[in-house]
Amino acid sequence: MLEIKKISVEAENGKKILNDFSLSIKNGEIHAIMGPNGTGKSTLSKVLMGHPDYLVTSGDIFWNGESILSLEVDERARKGLFLVNQNPISIEGVTNSEFLKTALSSVRGKNVGIYEFMKTMETAMSELKMNENFMHRAINQDFSGGERKKNEILQMKVLCPKFVIFDELDSGLDVDSLKVVCENINQYLRDNPEVSVLIITHYTRILDYIQPDFVHVMKDGTIIKSGDMHLAKNIEMEGYVGVNSMDVGADNE
Repeated sequence: MLEIKKISVEAENGKKILNDFSLSIKNGEIHAIMGPNGTGKSTLSKVLMGHPDYLVTSGDIFWNGESILSLEVDERARKGLFLVNQNPISIEGVTNSEFLKTALSSVRGKNVGIYEFMKTMETAMSELKMNENFMHRAINQDFSGGERKKNEILQMKVLCPKFVIFDELDSGLDVDSLKVVCENINQYLRDNPEVSVLIITHYTRILDYIQPDFVHVMKDGTIIKSGDMHLAKNIEMEGYVGVNSMDVGADNE
């Protein structure tokens, strides 16, 4: 589904952040990327979505065999890419329902009927244990950190993307909210087995809820080690020191 081939990326100030980064993610696979602060994990998520502050100086990104480097953010989203942001922003004057109905109509290429849309919204919000009045509130306006994350998952459930990137999903979530969010994500993946996932995280807590097929460790803008859940557990016990020498079973680099 997604193939990242030796991309190097610079920020606006010319600083190189990603360095010959490569990764292939097939239909239905769940990949997790871990690593210390400043290794380029969140930058990768922004580059995949086409953030204008980052320049891909070499390499390419392919979506089902097609290069997407020249596509704008909305074009990538319509193809099925979706990012759950680490720090979702608020948008004053635009309600959740207005935004999602417009976005869903854009994804489908036709206007979505109000009855169908409202039923979809009500069901998704109930499953996320969200108060229905959030439907009519401005996007993330005066929402808590946990409410903002639930709102991101609400968008995922309504828009039904094919490839989902979770950037620090557990940031700002208490234990109960994390459980509800992850239950909804896992149900979405069970209902849509072809959907692929990229989880970007510092900690293994989220991986206990959403089990990855592959775990990768980033350092200095590239992947230095790949394995399975054993790699994440070793990091939890020993930290990132000595990652290259860890025995984690089958290496997937």
